[in-house]
Formats: sequence, structure tokens, C-alpha cells
Amino acid sequence: MSEAFIRAHTAPSRAPLVPEFTLHLASEITPIWQATEAWLAARDLAPPYWAFAWPGGQALARHILDHPAAVAGRRVLDFAAGCGLAALAAARAGAVVTAAEIDPLARAAIVLNARANGLAVGLAEGDVLEAAAAFDLILAGDVCYEAAMSRRVLAWLEAGVDRGTEVWLADPGRAYLTAGLAPFARYRVPTSRELEDREERETLLFRLTRPPPPEPPRSPPER
Repeated sequence: MSEAFIRAHTAPSRAPLVPEFTLHLASEITPIWQATEAWLAARDLAPPYWAFAWPGGQALARHILDHPAAVAGRRVLDFAAGCGLAALAAARAGAVVTAAEIDPLARAAIVLNARANGLAVGLAEGDVLEAAAAFDLILAGDVCYEAAMSRRVLAWLEAGVDRGTEVWLADPGRAYLTAGLAPFARYRVPTSRELEDREERETLLFRLTRPPPPEPPRSPPER
């Protein structure tokens, strides 16, 4: 039923920064694009974040496709995967990929998008924030848009870094990104004024790393 709903309310599309993939996305001509909150509530549906290729996911996917050796052969988690675009890029680059989503429609959309592109993407069970990450690399695109959730997600990602997991965080200027991070890549992602307040978003990629160990106290000079 979920797959039928997605097919009926989206159209095969390509993200502007990553045209290599066919995705089931909402557009101006699809019903879910025009749906109101009341329409969604009447059908017991969460907001259809999975039906759009957000800037963070596009930037991650573009970087992976341009640098496939950075993920090839690694165990990769696409956290809050949405339509699964970053997961698809990692799979094409040769990674063993798992996508994490708690929305049943998002999970179904990821399966459909992987199938449409002939790629293998596994689905994480349950809420990954409740468990320790067991991956070589976590991709997190556009996750810092709400205060409480951002704190929880960033704490989980930092705990993964402490256990040796590499984390790539893609952010297009959302309000709750941790300050002081230095980007390792940047992309200008075309978007829509129906989704954003502009037609292009500069999206930065950050690598979360362990803080350097504190320096040992220096002994006073001998007299």
C-alpha cells in the first residue's frame, strides 16, 4: 500500500545537483506537493519530507559521486535518509549501505528509489538514535532544523565519533548547527521557493572529529 501511495503521489524525477539518479519525488503537478496539513492529518500522514531532494542530501550525494574512493568498501549509514539520495550515491560508489528512517513512507520510498536505480540499500530497524552506531561512516544531511532534535542527533553523532566512526554532516544554513565546525566542501544547490526562501542554497559539508586531547600540565622550570 505504501508503494502504491508513493507512485500515485510522486513522479519520476532527477535532483538538479545529482541527475545521475531517478527518484520518486513531489513536483508542482503531483498531489502531495499541493497537500495541506489537514489533508495529511486526515490520512494520518507525517509531512512528506521523503518526497523532496533536500540540499544536504544532494550535496552529500554529489561529493560521494565525485570522490567514490572515500566510501568504497565501507559500512555507511545514511541517517534521516529521506528519499535515500545520499545512500544511493554511497551504494553506487561501492559502499555497504544502510538507510535510517522511522517514517514508513520514507522507508518505502527508499526501497523504490533503490530499485529504480538498480542499487542495494538496506534499512535500519527501529530508531538508530537508541543504539550505538556500528558503521565506518555516517552521512547526516540537513538534520539541524529543530532545536531539541538537533541536540539529540548531534550528541549521538559525537558519541559515534568517540567510538571511531567518521561523520559527514551536510548543512545548508539551518539554525541549530554546532558552531565552530570547519567545512571540507561546499556546494551551491538549486532549490525551489516553494521549499526554501531562495532559489539556491549554499550547502557546506563538515567532518565531525574527536577533539584533541588536552595538553599535559607543564612542570615549573627548575631553579
